[in-house]
Amino acid sequence: MPDDIANGERCVVTAGNHKGKAGIVEDRNVSKAGNVTITVRQDDGARFKTLARNVDRQ
Repeated sequence: MPDDIANGERCVVTAGNHKGKAGIVEDRNVSKAGNVTITVRQDDGARFKTLARNVDRQ
């Protein structure tokens, strides 16, 4: 289950606006609505936020 992804793990985005991008999980949060959100840092240093359900571990 992608919702149990942890900080420091490599992931690839499989759905949503950032589909196809990959990187390392930096910040995992649970929103007020109960959605698990993560910040992903790409190899080039760029960061973006996405939902954990949209990523798979590499």
